[in-house]
Amino acid sequence: GFADYASLYRWSVEETAVFWQSVARFCDLRLDTTADRTLTRPDSIMDAGWFAGAELNYAANLLRHDGEQAALIFYAEDGSRRSLNRDRLRDEVAAIAAGLRSAGVVKGDRVAGYLPNCPEAVIGMLATASIGAVWTSCSPDFGSDGVIDRFGQIRPKVLLACNGYTYNGKVCDTRETIVTVAAAIPAIELIVIVPFAETLPTDVEAVDARIWDDFVVTGEEPKYTPVAFDHPLFIMYSSGTTGVPKCIVHGHGGTLLQHQKEHRLHTDIGPADRLFYFTTCGWMMWNWLASGLASGATLVLFDGSPFFNDGRILWEMAEQEDVTVFGTSAKYISALEKAGVRPGDEFSLGQLRTVLSTGSPLAPESFDYIYESVSDDLLLASISGGTDILSCFALGNPTLPVRRGELQCRGLGMAVQVFDEKGNEVVGQHGELVCTKPFPSAPVGFWDDADRTRYKAAYFERFEGVWAHGDFAELTELGGLIIHGRSDAVLNPGGVRIGTAEIYRQVETLDEIVESIAIGQD
Repeated sequence: GFADYASLYRWSVEETAVFWQSVARFCDLRLDTTADRTLTRPDSIMDAGWFAGAELNYAANLLRHDGEQAALIFYAEDGSRRSLNRDRLRDEVAAIAAGLRSAGVVKGDRVAGYLPNCPEAVIGMLATASIGAVWTSCSPDFGSDGVIDRFGQIRPKVLLACNGYTYNGKVCDTRETIVTVAAAIPAIELIVIVPFAETLPTDVEAVDARIWDDFVVTGEEPKYTPVAFDHPLFIMYSSGTTGVPKCIVHGHGGTLLQHQKEHRLHTDIGPADRLFYFTTCGWMMWNWLASGLASGATLVLFDGSPFFNDGRILWEMAEQEDVTVFGTSAKYISALEKAGVRPGDEFSLGQLRTVLSTGSPLAPESFDYIYESVSDDLLLASISGGTDILSCFALGNPTLPVRRGELQCRGLGMAVQVFDEKGNEVVGQHGELVCTKPFPSAPVGFWDDADRTRYKAAYFERFEGVWAHGDFAELTELGGLIIHGRSDAVLNPGGVRIGTAEIYRQVETLDEIVESIAIGQD
């Protein structure tokens, strides 16, 4: 037992191995082979090993819940919907996995998704993971250059792609992009077309293209390939200031364990919940959302414009689908306020108990807006992490007060500090957000970076052996965090460091300003 969250947090970072072992037990992490040791090389974030000797499968853990309860609910901007229960989802995953195996996909191969946020994306990802292959995805609004910059580096064997999608009432055809991508990446041996845009043809002039329904192999029992704890699961993309995006590899066990902790402890998600996050398949929050299946929650998927029907479409969906946890971005909340939308006045949201916000710092005024215009009785949690760790360094806590303008707490097991320019820990001052001890969701590495030089350069050169995240932040006396923007975007006029979030906060209070960007000019 612990007297308060602060003492629990201290224990979680002082006894790192014991803490994460406890999380694995609490979340009933399903291992095919038990671990010899929870943590090796506790002195190094880069070289730490988690649950050595253990084998598991991410998909098996997400699909372990049986029955008629909805696993996925898909809601489109035109109000149409589809629903799959837990048993049906498992069958669909088994059918696509069998199709992938018949196409020659084996453990370690890459499968790419160029898809909307629809059930087929989740099914394709889980089928890929069940084989021990590696999933990566982009949303279909990416142009051909953006897709090639990403998928071209990791050379997928199979591409799952939609023929088109709808955004703000407009049908967009993606077939020409698919042809261009396939021509540019010879490694792609097969394209599976998801006929998402019903008004568009499904024909694609490519090496080998098949329709989704013709690709599945029905009647197959689910099969899950046990893999090592750090076996690659996802390849994510993070853009630097120059060159093509970094290809960041995340593993089965670390992703699952970290997401379970964040869902079940920091967000209090369980089987009775309906979890929604507004995201595309090109943002890490899609992967975070998908992991909610492991907690038994129903996932609510939305594809389309969040401002369809004057910004009310997501709240119509939240009311109709009884959403209990509503996730979005700080920018959406700010835009909703500017549009004068008051969801709490127009919709019945009594079941809603948590609103999550990420993507950029949530301004203090946005806290006011949510409590005045959505509900005065919910947990508003501004959360922050990134693609690099596929999770959060700071996030919500159902047992703590919400403090205006702050992230409630540092995540359990995450040794987060704020350093000044000399590498000293500071409280109540602006500085660099860092993590000083190993955590399970640190990347397995970068793709095609055998000596790990690019991985080290990305996070560990600023402070030796310490993860420098690139956020300009402030740790408060009460243990909360304030994010002031990206540290590489900090302006420094006359030696005074100013976070861009501080500028946005002021500029965007002006009714006349819809979008703004702050840059330094010499």
